[in-house]
Amino acid sequence: MELLNTARGWFIDKGLVRAQSGKLLLGVCAGIGRKFGVSPWVVRLAFVLVCLIPGPQFLVYFALALVMPGGTIE
Repeated sequence: MELLNTARGWFIDKGLVRAQSGKLLLGVCAGIGRKFGVSPWVVRLAFVLVCLIPGPQFLVYFALALVMPGGTIE
């Protein structure tokens, strides 16, 4: 549990949080898009394209959903 809290603290420090509004599934792509100042649709499209390559992309997505805190940074 300590490791999870440390990881969440790191994400908060970097400004990466899951979006609470404008999300489609869990808010990971929307949160990443907002952090980097691009439309969440650009990140979603990039994720779909990356999913065409065999690999653990969905596992990474759900791991990020678990580790990234939800909410907004003030």
